[in-house]
Amino acid sequence: MGVVAAQVPLGTALTGSAVTLAGLRIAFPAPRRREPPFTAVDGVDLEVATGEFVAIVGPTGCGKSTLLNAAAGLLVPSAGRVAIFGEPLAGLNRRAGYLFQADALLPWRTALDNVAVGLEVAGVPTGEARARARGWLDRVGLAAFLQRYPHMLSGGQRKRVGLAQVLIRDPEILLMDEPFGPLDALTRQFMGNLLLELWGAARKAVLFVTHDLEEAIALADRVVIMGAGPAARIIGEWRVELPRPRDIAEVRLEPDFHRLYRDIWSTLRDEVAKTYARGEGPL
Repeated sequence: MGVVAAQVPLGTALTGSAVTLAGLRIAFPAPRRREPPFTAVDGVDLEVATGEFVAIVGPTGCGKSTLLNAAAGLLVPSAGRVAIFGEPLAGLNRRAGYLFQADALLPWRTALDNVAVGLEVAGVPTGEARARARGWLDRVGLAAFLQRYPHMLSGGQRKRVGLAQVLIRDPEILLMDEPFGPLDALTRQFMGNLLLELWGAARKAVLFVTHDLEEAIALADRVVIMGAGPAARIIGEWRVELPRPRDIAEVRLEPDFHRLYRDIWSTLRDEVAKTYARGEGPL
């Protein structure tokens, strides 16, 4: 299969960038007066090209979700800038869809109505919104569950509804914060393959946060490693050149996959050790 990865020089500029984080610093006020602010991330430079799938991995508390929130316009940087398709971001990033770790489904609405709600809020007539929602639920394998409420669905089914809920609005960027974290291993594998299938059809720019290095390599075009916080920054980037389309289970059996895993882990494990030394637990 040949060379499957090369470490990317930090700060490498990309053409056609969907998301640009430049010199980013995000600090939060201290809980007590006269204490300095807590700096979550500092000096972060990251670009995600149009159509590129980038995964961010790092120890607990390193600011992975903070970067996503900045890209979504939910946090205002203390320094540096955020640009979306070359334009400075002001306010919410309306060109992005955000899939959170926790379900964002409305418990009083059926699967069909949960998927349609984003279009209805945008002014799409109810009949058209529901018709498009049916199509998306069919695409994620839930055509038989249109009238089920969230509490009647399994964890994996709720994740599929959430994915359809985000994708129906046709965002140009997908921001995903450990979306499959709470799922069992087999369901995570299924959801990973479903995501790759849907992403392969449209090639959105994806910024995907995960604690699972294997998941990151199996899904992404590029894996970005964050150092331990506070004032965390990017300490390494690797391109993943495993051929596509990929199957999550099969790609993990490839010798080149394991070589890449060892290469990245040799950098990541030192940052995890720093987190353990501070008593902050695992990834």
